[in-house]
Amino acid sequence: MRTILIAGLVLLTFTLSASLLAGELLTRPARVSIGAPSPDLGAEAVRITDGNGQQLAGWFVPGRAGEGAVLMLHGVRGNRLQMLARARWLQREGIASLIVDLPSHGESSGERISFGRHEAAGADAALAWLRQRVPGEKVGAIGVSLGGASLLFAERRPELDALVLESVYPTINDAVQDRLSMRLGTVTGHALAPLLLAQIPLRLGFSAERLRPVDAIAQVRAPLIVASGTADLHTRWPETEALFAAAHAPKALWPVPGAAHVDLHDFDAAAYEARLAPWLHAQLRKPPP
Repeated sequence: MRTILIAGLVLLTFTLSASLLAGELLTRPARVSIGAPSPDLGAEAVRITDGNGQQLAGWFVPGRAGEGAVLMLHGVRGNRLQMLARARWLQREGIASLIVDLPSHGESSGERISFGRHEAAGADAALAWLRQRVPGEKVGAIGVSLGGASLLFAERRPELDALVLESVYPTINDAVQDRLSMRLGTVTGHALAPLLLAQIPLRLGFSAERLRPVDAIAQVRAPLIVASGTADLHTRWPETEALFAAAHAPKALWPVPGAAHVDLHDFDAAAYEARLAPWLHAQLRKPPP
């Protein structure tokens, strides 16, 4: 019995220590030096201060008058380079774009990754900057994973003219359980999820209930596309369907066959651009006088 108790205590200590380490790594800033944009991009380097006092680093890529502009936000532990290929594509379409490092990512400041809640202030500040930079243009946004959650938690005032959400988790509970289940199995993953979720108030200063994009999407009034890979195990397809069901029309659901939790543009650029280019033009292009 003593041996069993000691083994149990060792296992418990190891589990708690591993959970604390995981919580630290998941919320630790993902900073990286990016440098200047390629000269052929014709981009303008920008610095934007958000409502929390964080400094956002980014690039503005000009387009043609009347074609609109798009803010593009990367996924967790990524940076603006993840959106660079999209920016080049939009430039070819004549659409201006702003790509920024979210707080605690890339060259932006920030103390902790907060899975969209604190990053929302960065999204709002970037949208305000973009509207001021291209006055009179219609403005849309593309958000990947963390970037999509940030846009949903943002105020978005005025509302966007178009919004694309890619691979966005519906609740933080789902996100944690899915990721643990991938590595440890469903039963163990669901059993250990509370150890990570309990750290959210301690590390981020708010409860897990404030990380529910499935609730926030009900406030969106922009024309909407919700996209995700059908083989995504980080955000399973039924979860994407639940996120989509909570949104108001006009909306469209775009399953990407065979894609996991990957960059959907990088996965199949031709299909991505063929699907989104006509839709973005329809939403953002000004009619001729």
